[in-house]
Amino acid sequence: MIYETAQDWRAADRKRVLLFGMSGLGKTHVSNLLRDSGDWFHYSVDYRIGTRYMGEHIADNFKREAMRVPLLRELLMTDSVHITSNITFNNLSPLSTYLGKPGDAAKGGLPFAEYMRRQDQHRRAEISALLDTPHFIDRARELYGYCHFVCDSGGSICEVVDPDDRSDPVLTALSGAALMVWIKGSEAHTEELIRRFDRAPKPMYYQPDFLRAAWSDYLAETGVAEDKVDPDAFVRWTYARALAHRQPIYAAMAKNWGVSVTAEEVATVRTPADFESLVARALEARG
Repeated sequence: MIYETAQDWRAADRKRVLLFGMSGLGKTHVSNLLRDSGDWFHYSVDYRIGTRYMGEHIADNFKREAMRVPLLRELLMTDSVHITSNITFNNLSPLSTYLGKPGDAAKGGLPFAEYMRRQDQHRRAEISALLDTPHFIDRARELYGYCHFVCDSGGSICEVVDPDDRSDPVLTALSGAALMVWIKGSEAHTEELIRRFDRAPKPMYYQPDFLRAAWSDYLAETGVAEDKVDPDAFVRWTYARALAHRQPIYAAMAKNWGVSVTAEEVATVRTPADFESLVARALEARG
């Protein structure tokens, strides 16, 4: 770790952290708070994925849908309209919409093979965006003059790394550039995340083996044909499994590559000083 002790962290004139954990536990909230202070550069991995690495795929999908409408087709063919996504740090809907959900086309579902193709695109994009972190640390300092840096990673970071492999290329690069901080949720948080997801199920990225197994198990359990699967029902069913699947990977990432704080602690952070003290306590607890 780049900061071995709380003293190292407090004394550093350039503080660099990467926040990881399930979506909805405070990563983006803290990142926005730090950015708004004026001293911290906020690097959003999901935003980088949706603009630099998946932006063309997303825009092409919009155009594919628009081409089905005669008026829009004519305007597109004559370069009379421009179609792009309006993705922001706090609105990643264009990215999740592109990822989609497998199942019945009449309900907005994708064929499973196409769904997996888009999942693979996201995997490659996420790895590239994560590996861009050291570049943005240097860019934030040299170009904009920021002293401190926070990387707001996506919830699926655990799906593209092996925390038990001491030579994992992504974790090696990240831990060499920033202190990795896991925001750990409680059982109550998990239950709330599931309730929230049930109300508004959204596409997510998962490891290919996990996803294939989930798809196979769901088809066997429900007896529904692939092209008749309710897309929302499948992703709801998968989400609870995903939380259980991801938790031990996050824990291993924190144990082998960084530190952990709780979502309850993060919820009390109101200022950059609060955050710095929280990280210092985490380093002290690690020993």
